[in-house]
Amino acid sequence: MLATGSMDHTVKLWNTETWQQQGNPITCHAEVYSVRYSPSGELLAIATNSDIQIWNPLGTRDCIAHFKDHMHTLYVGITLPLAWMPDGTRLLSGGCRLDPTIREWDIFSGQQVGDPWKGHNHDINAIAVNSDGTLVASASTDHHVRLWQLWDRKTIAIFRHTSLVRCVTFSMDGKRILSGSDGKISEWTVPEDAACDVKMLTINTMARNACIIGDLSKAEELLTREIDAIANNYNLNSYANRSFVMARRHKWDHALHDASKSVDIQPSFTGYISKGIALCGRKQVRDAIRAFDLASMFTNGDIKANHFLLLIKAAALFNADQHEEAMMRVQELAKACPSADTRACWIVKAYLHVQLGNHASDDARHNEAANHFTTAVNTCGPSSKLAIHSRYEDFVVLFGWDLKSLWETANKKRCLALLQASRLEEALEAHRFMMDKCDESTKANCLDWSTDFKKRCSALYQADGDAVRSAGDNDKAITLYSAAIDLTAASDTIFIKRGEAELDLKLWEEALLDAQKVIELNPSFYIGYELKHAALHGAQRYDASIEAFQTMLIQLENAPEMQTRQMRQQYRSPAEAERDIREVIHTQLTDTPPRLLDTATGLLCDREAQISVFKASTEYKELVSSTIKHAHLRMERIVEVVATYFRCVMLSHRWEDKEPLLHDIQNKIVYELEAVGGIVKLQSFCRTAREAHYRWAWVDTCCIDKKNNTELQKSLISMFVWYRHSALTIVYLSDVPPSSKAGALAKSAWNERGWTVQEFLAPKVILFYQSNWTLYLDDHSPNHKESTAIMQELEDATGIDAGTLIAFRPGMTNAREKLRWVSTRVTTLEEDIAYSLFGIFNINLPVLYGEKKNAALGRLLEEIVAQSGDITALDWVGKSSEFNSCLPASITSYEVAAYQPPSPSEDEIQKSISMLRNDVTADSASKFYTLLSDLSVPRFAHRRLHLPCMVFRVTEVRRSQARDEQSCFTYEVKAEGLHDLSIRTAEKLIHFSPARPFQKTVLLVRPWNHHLLDLPADDTQIIGNDTESVNDVCVPQSVSQNERGPADMDSHSRALRLIVRLGQQFSAFLLMQQRGGGEYRRIASDQDIIAQVKDMASIHNTMDVRHLEIL
Repeated sequence: MLATGSMDHTVKLWNTETWQQQGNPITCHAEVYSVRYSPSGELLAIATNSDIQIWNPLGTRDCIAHFKDHMHTLYVGITLPLAWMPDGTRLLSGGCRLDPTIREWDIFSGQQVGDPWKGHNHDINAIAVNSDGTLVASASTDHHVRLWQLWDRKTIAIFRHTSLVRCVTFSMDGKRILSGSDGKISEWTVPEDAACDVKMLTINTMARNACIIGDLSKAEELLTREIDAIANNYNLNSYANRSFVMARRHKWDHALHDASKSVDIQPSFTGYISKGIALCGRKQVRDAIRAFDLASMFTNGDIKANHFLLLIKAAALFNADQHEEAMMRVQELAKACPSADTRACWIVKAYLHVQLGNHASDDARHNEAANHFTTAVNTCGPSSKLAIHSRYEDFVVLFGWDLKSLWETANKKRCLALLQASRLEEALEAHRFMMDKCDESTKANCLDWSTDFKKRCSALYQADGDAVRSAGDNDKAITLYSAAIDLTAASDTIFIKRGEAELDLKLWEEALLDAQKVIELNPSFYIGYELKHAALHGAQRYDASIEAFQTMLIQLENAPEMQTRQMRQQYRSPAEAERDIREVIHTQLTDTPPRLLDTATGLLCDREAQISVFKASTEYKELVSSTIKHAHLRMERIVEVVATYFRCVMLSHRWEDKEPLLHDIQNKIVYELEAVGGIVKLQSFCRTAREAHYRWAWVDTCCIDKKNNTELQKSLISMFVWYRHSALTIVYLSDVPPSSKAGALAKSAWNERGWTVQEFLAPKVILFYQSNWTLYLDDHSPNHKESTAIMQELEDATGIDAGTLIAFRPGMTNAREKLRWVSTRVTTLEEDIAYSLFGIFNINLPVLYGEKKNAALGRLLEEIVAQSGDITALDWVGKSSEFNSCLPASITSYEVAAYQPPSPSEDEIQKSISMLRNDVTADSASKFYTLLSDLSVPRFAHRRLHLPCMVFRVTEVRRSQARDEQSCFTYEVKAEGLHDLSIRTAEKLIHFSPARPFQKTVLLVRPWNHHLLDLPADDTQIIGNDTESVNDVCVPQSVSQNERGPADMDSHSRALRLIVRLGQQFSAFLLMQQRGGGEYRRIASDQDIIAQVKDMASIHNTMDVRHLEIL
């Protein structure tokens, strides 16, 4: 980032890559003369003609400090030079000719440090600080470049130009000064004495070097040799210097002996320092302080020497475990002597804080350690480039301090302490600070350490990510995994973990990138492809996801480990999944029409076309992709998806003129056909189904090839099942206008048609629509079978109770009632009235168009009686069928409800049983009961009814005088064992009596019904795929609920109860023997023939029980 200042009172920041202005300008409220970034780049110093401002340019752009002095009041120059100290804590500014001084500012306190630096006599145009932070160069209009020593603010050299000097800087190595004047650049050599550090300790070079590199044995040997060589001269410095070495080796007694020897020879600055250090090592703090105090007597008032002594004293006290005392002395020294070498104070302070941090770390006080190391880092300064080793070499000699790597050590230890204190973010921030600020040499030295540190941090991030993911916080887990990945060259494991967390959050693209990284890192590892499949599946890129999964299976099959290869067994290949789906499709479509309208496209599709549409759909690809992965759920999932996709809407309606047929819409788009006649209804139906989110629809007008007899027969037979398995049946009431009131449904012509009965009974979900395709009664419930009002109206219109309308189950039971439901309905073709009942009775018979209606009805009734043994279908009045005389010629014969004889109360039944006990023995009653229970059920064969029955021979038939206007005759009939009765029939019967016998036998019979036995009934009867409750079964005549006896009654009582039942009124058939003798024909009556035995007590002896064959 480049900063530029202007006289317009602003500073602008520029991106050096794009050279575009970054953000808004900084408003300084005064003319800007100079701008300087701090060494770290975190702060920006701006000099104006009214003050000096310190800004935070990278963050909030706040002004964090400003300095103002009388120099600004007097300012008349053209520049205000600024220079930062290398540690970024101090700032130097230069004045104009009215105040040609250099001032030092503490940017944190905003206060001036020490007195102004005086020497120039005109404008100061530029200031530079060497990299060590020990020397300052200034350029002035007075033609001079001055070299200052920072620690005492004194001029140590002057370089003269012939004209004013505009700029000045130090070379990289700090040995030369370059200045600009009069169109040229001059180069000056820094005096050697300025570059050299003055040593406080007098020690020979070889011994000093040995101490610096830590070879204390060598240093001791050299100093001992020096002492021995000049023993007679009593070399006081040699003893003091060897004392320093002994102290370094913690040989305190020896160190104190040498120090005392030095002082005894001659008291000196060095001798008392060595004695103070030795006494501190022996923890004799008071004596040590006294020794250091005596050393100060030999400084001759030299500020630099006194400053050095006080720092040595603090360090020695620290080594004597006087930590607080030592730190306090250093801090006070820095405050009391701002003009002294504050850099030395900072270095000592930093080193001591490092030692305190070490002590805290050893005691596992990691937070405290981190604080000490942070203080050390801040004290050292922001950069590792400060060459502090040579200047403060005496500290290395005395205490063995590694000052050269102090900055590096403090930063490393801070990072580790923060890490051990579980302050991971702060540790990484400290690491980034260290690596950003260190020079190339230091960075190279730290490379291995940095890599190891980042690995440790990465491992912690990964562990934390695992923990929070286990707790369900995937967002945080991803953040932690990402932090771990950013730190080091991550393994495939962490990319897998992050990818799995991203999958949980449905971050498909991010998970896909991680999957690709896993594959890149470990191409033969199956997990990468598994992740890729999941990510692509989630992103709905199913073709690619299936391909990725196929690759995963290959990796599993080729894995070197047996355990991994065995994992292949839990998955399905795409081919296997598609085979499973195909099987489910065929099963699902078994109960749906073979041709369906695609409401999305408007095209009519056969079965293969439907499957092709599905296989091209997103749903199919998603199903394959999910099935191959979750093999254990595959069939349930396949069934669910296939059933949902192939949900079909059926239409129930009344055929009208110009209904479209198959050839009218085949290979055409329904929505594009001319909207005339039945096409309008078809289009509206398809749109309604599509808007309800159903893909497939069926209409009987155009989805069946009526020219194909085989297809037509199969369709008619299957139609009930199709409606039964539809997802929705829409009933279109073309004659019910919009906004109709309740009752319109009942009046609709739709309610008169024969086929519509099964169309509203079979479906589980149904919706009624008015002529404009709005919902009937504005009822927007999802299923009108759940609408009480609509079901009640339908019940009133059809005579079918609402419970049956809602939950109808097909089957044979209650046949007489089901026949009554359609007895008044009409069909275009007369045979259809019977065919429309096939599904209701769950009967599979061929459709034979062209047969007469009595033949179609006869086949139906024949099948009902043959399969179920239910004889209620034989209970009718009217005209006999040519198919069989026991069957009616027309369905209308069932319009009148079946005769229900009066049912005696339980008390009456028990009274009758009590009377019978005296007349009927248990043995005879039991034999009679067994005789009846052994009777077979009725059966049909070749249109002949084989009917078990109780027979009563007719002895007399005589026509009554009354004659019906409609050519019906009433006859008085007498039969053996029965009370006399009347019969009304359209047939003319021959009169006969015992006196005038008839050649043919005439019988009144009671068809046998096993329900009369009063056996315990099964709770349910299973018919096809539906369960029919016994509550739906109509108890046949003479077996009402009141007559059922206790389930635990004895056999005698049960037999007597049967006799009581047989003694009640019953509906009889009149049969006449046919030519040939063994066959009979039923004489149809115009009303029920009601008969009753004369003597209940003699029934078991007199009853004639037979199987009759009826034509």
